[in-house]
Formats: sequence, C-alpha cells, structure tokens
Amino acid sequence: MAATVSEREPDREPEEPGWEVDPEDEQGAAIVAFVGRQLRARREAAGLRAAEFAAAMGYGEGLVYKVESGKRIPRGEYLEKADEVLGAGGSVAAMREDVAEARYPKKVRDLARMEAQAVELTAYGNHNLHGLLQTKGYAQALFAMRRPALEQGRMEQLVSARLARQSIFEREPAPALSFVQEEVTLRRPIGGKMVLRAQLERLLELGELRTVEIQVMPTGREDHAGMSGEMQVLKFRDGAAVGRSEGEFGSRPVSDLKQLRIIELRCGIIRAQALTPGESLVFIEQVLGET
Repeated sequence: MAATVSEREPDREPEEPGWEVDPEDEQGAAIVAFVGRQLRARREAAGLRAAEFAAAMGYGEGLVYKVESGKRIPRGEYLEKADEVLGAGGSVAAMREDVAEARYPKKVRDLARMEAQAVELTAYGNHNLHGLLQTKGYAQALFAMRRPALEQGRMEQLVSARLARQSIFEREPAPALSFVQEEVTLRRPIGGKMVLRAQLERLLELGELRTVEIQVMPTGREDHAGMSGEMQVLKFRDGAAVGRSEGEFGSRPVSDLKQLRIIELRCGIIRAQALTPGESLVFIEQVLGET
C-alpha cells in the first residue's frame, strides 16, 4: 500500500535551509516548538496540507514537518515566505524575533549576552584571532579545520553566531574593547592568502575606531605573561566582572575576586609587553604588505 502524506519519512529528503535544535538547550527548544505549533495551526487554518504548503513555499516537505514538530529552527527567509504564502500580514515574519536567539548554541548566546552588556573587554589571543575581530571568510576557514569535522549546517550556524556578536562595534554607547594578538595570528594563512589579506584589512579598519585598541605581541619577546594561554576579562556597568583563562580555573568563566585579580594582572602585563596600538597598526600594515 502506498504511503500517505502523513506517513512519509521526511528525513529521507535532502537537507533544507535551517538548523537542528540542540536537545540540551531547553529554552531554545521550547521557543522553536512554540513557533512550530503556531505555523502548523496557521497552515491548517488556511486549509493547506503539508505537501501543498511545501510546494507553495518552494521548500521540501520534510523541512515543513521538522519545523512544525520543533525539530528544526526556521531561518528568517523561511518565516518571511511562510508569511507571504499564508497571507499573515507580517505576524509570521515577526516570529523571526522569537527564534533569533535559539538559532545559536546556548554557550554562544550566553557569551553574546555578556558581551552585549559589557562596558569593557580585554582579550589576549595566541592561536587565532579573537572571534569579534574575524571576517566571515576567516571564521569559515577556522571552523572548517575542526577535527572531527563539523557538519555543514553546524558550521554555518557557528559562523553566523560569531558574526552576529560583532554588532558590539555598533553599540551606543560603545564599550571599550582591547585586544592583544600574538604575531603568529597575523601571519598564519588560515583560509589562504586572500582570506588573510581581507582579515588584515579588517583589523586595520577596526583599529581606527576610537573605542578599539588592537595590540600585537611580537614573537621575539623574551618576557611574556601570557604563556598560560588565551584569556579575557569582561567588565559591566555595575562594577561586576567575569574572566576566563585557558590555563587556569578549568577555562571556565570566573567572577571570584581572587581569581579575577590574577587574570586582570596578567592581561595588564601583557598589554604593557606588547606593541602600542599605534605601533601595532604599523606592524599590521607591514604584514599586509608582505602577504
């Protein structure tokens, strides 16, 4: 007997635009499930079967089932098209606001939330450029070299989340942002020469902002306070702070004053040991010329 529409296995269809829901992210899963129920109710109220709706949308039927069952996070363009097909007058498209946060892993959302509230950020990076400084091409290349390899959808999700965090540069009032990068992070051709050139140009652009300081730690420095690995300190308007150090405290965020003092001390010394912001921009221009 031929399978009915409701009995078909949608998972056998090619993957469609959208991201899988993290089962451990209860808050995100609840939001996506709610949006899915709303979409199904509107579709049924419009008298459309899933197959008919999918055809009108231009997406696979499997994606419709996944979105409506809360297993798939719909992208903005999916919701906009659904709004058009259902004649919802903008109410469905508006749900993109509800799923915006759920599109990104909880760990990344928590970091982005802290960065959005911070009035000051100080960071030291030794293997690659800080996420807030990365171009799309650089971020894509960085995630592409993960081992074990990431699935394409997961990689796109992480890249989008990283780029979304960079809205911090457009905040008003702007936070004070200070980055110290090892010289090798400017020279390692992650993604190839053209990606690196675009990345160096981006650093020069950001370094000209009044609220951003980028410093380079030359490889030839004999005395170096950052040998324990990358670190970061975020400070907030109420005087609270959160720090993280790769080689200390299990790399977890810490707010204990004693532990924070250690991270802040090291960050301060690292900044003093690195090239000044002005010298660093000249150095970056020189590396760009050599690339």
